[in-house]
Parts: sequence; C-alpha cells; structure tokens
Amino acid sequence: MRKNENKNKKTGATLRETLTAELEELEREERETSDQRRPVELDQQSVGRLSRMDAMERQAMAQATSERRARRRLRLKAAIDRIDAGDYGYCARCDEAIEAERLRLDPTHPFCSACAR
Repeated sequence: MRKNENKNKKTGATLRETLTAELEELEREERETSDQRRPVELDQQSVGRLSRMDAMERQAMAQATSERRARRRLRLKAAIDRIDAGDYGYCARCDEAIEAERLRLDPTHPFCSACAR
C-alpha cells in the first residue's frame, strides 16, 4: 500500500475540478477558433496576394495552437483518469511519488524527475 494513499481526498477533488475546468476552457477555445483553421480562399478578386499570405500564416498559427491544445487536453484527461483511479501523484513508470514541486509546476506530469530523463 502506498504511503499517504488516502491522505487528502479533498485536495484530489479540488485538483480534479481545477483540471476539469482547464480542460473545458481548452475545449471552448477550440470550438471558438475553428473558423481560423479553415482553408484560406484563393480568390484573387477579393483578397490580394499579401493579404492571402497573411491569412495563410494566421491559419498555420491557429493550426499549431490547436495541436498544442490537443496535446494539453490529452495530458489533462490522463491526469484526471489517474486521480479517479487513485494513482495521481505517483510515477507511471516506477510507482514512486512524484516530487511536489514538479506537480505544482505542472499537475499533469505522469513521471517523476528520474524517470522523465
């Protein structure tokens, strides 16, 4: 049995709420910015070459942001699953406790510092 396994269920519930709120915010942002990732129109009558290039650059940046959001959402979902399973705060590789400072900086870390190397 892990040390301090049932130490503070309220903290786990609060952390779960925080992670869920961030996940919902990322999903909302993804919905709101979907139009920015659409293909750029190539109609030269309505948009000049430089404006079209600007639009394509904005589209590429929106797609990159969407990919970063998707990776973060996966990490958040995995952390929430670990909380629900009672495994949160323990390394997914060695099963040792993850350093508190590491979790404070990013509560989605699945590995301790030693295993992350």
